[in-house]
Amino acid sequence: MTDILMPRLSDTMEEGVISSWQKQPGDEVAVGDVIVDIETDKAVMEYEAYEAGVLEKILVAEGETAAIGAPIAVLATAAGTSPAPAAAPEPASAPEPKSAPEPEPVAEAPAAPAPVAAVPSSGNGSRPPSSPLARRLARDHGIDLTTLNGSGPGGRIVRADIESAIRSGAPAAAPAAAPAPAASSAAARAVEDPDVEAVPLNRFRKVAARRLTESKREAPHFYLNREVDAEPLLAFRARLNEALAPAKVSVNDLIVKASATALREHPAVNVSYTEENLLFHKRVHVGIAVAVEDGLLVPVIKDADRKGVSEIGRETRELAGKARDGKLKPQEMSGGTFSVSNLGMFGVDSFAAVINPPEAAILAVGAVRDEPVVRDGQVVPGKRLALTLSVDHRATDGATAAKFLDRLAALLQNPLLIVA
Repeated sequence: MTDILMPRLSDTMEEGVISSWQKQPGDEVAVGDVIVDIETDKAVMEYEAYEAGVLEKILVAEGETAAIGAPIAVLATAAGTSPAPAAAPEPASAPEPKSAPEPEPVAEAPAAPAPVAAVPSSGNGSRPPSSPLARRLARDHGIDLTTLNGSGPGGRIVRADIESAIRSGAPAAAPAAAPAPAASSAAARAVEDPDVEAVPLNRFRKVAARRLTESKREAPHFYLNREVDAEPLLAFRARLNEALAPAKVSVNDLIVKASATALREHPAVNVSYTEENLLFHKRVHVGIAVAVEDGLLVPVIKDADRKGVSEIGRETRELAGKARDGKLKPQEMSGGTFSVSNLGMFGVDSFAAVINPPEAAILAVGAVRDEPVVRDGQVVPGKRLALTLSVDHRATDGATAAKFLDRLAALLQNPLLIVA
């Protein structure tokens, strides 16, 4: 027998929630088979078997939490021996040493479903094939997967099937025998005040709240504001898209590239603070905030300073698609040395973001605004873009950060320098 242990699936993970078991007791397991879907503090991950055998026993039920390294199931190996418990796999190591967990940007904490009652399996002991995101949405809305016909490959139930079921009022999944204490207390509060709906915090929200609070409390933030002339940037983007058609480059792709270039020229901002050392990262990895249905995730563009704008755009679209489908891997969300959070597409003029430790700074980008500007003594129409740089004063001082922001502004106002 071999114990299957709760793996470490992200560099900030401390415990995991069993999302759904893909194998049931008595099922044969081959190397590479997906045994279980696990909710981490960032996403839902599929856990694959490292040994072949038969699933003997499930120790942690769906919706329950287990610490890293705790046994969650027992696998009867083909040899019938009793080897030592399999070591929990570690995530891909980050290119630089890390000093603290990485929270998401301010007011944009990642969200994920709360650990709720498991959706029942079909009567023959197996569940219909479904994507992790579909199973997550089904649990959130109490949808019984066994009542649905999947529209994906091989009848796989996908997100669109769940959304259709929600609209049509599909049969709800049977509740668990006993509700979780948090759910019970929330229901009691809701009954006390019929005008208030109490929704228990899911573990993603709890982790994000804790990390953001720690960041704000422990890292002395200061903020630098800068407005740039956005007309050259927009004109350059238009010419670039004409040349690259049908490929497209966004304003955010250009900002990411410009930020990476400025970080290469100003390495004192591409750092991390520890109690004993200031860590200068030799590589530039830029995290990009991506809005998803449940909140926000921050995949990382590795070596952004060495990549072209079109490559950054392609990689950003690919990672954004994975984020929305719940398929981001741990290594695709770790290792960032700087972050960019852009709310301009939502019409936000400007804002300040909370730093993601162990990073020393994060750039908040607002919307491009039409404003009157003065050129050659004349008031003419113009376009302006607001940037706010949040900086950890323990790692970087004001003058150093100001030089970085000044160089970033120069690159954005002379965008040929970005691709030079």
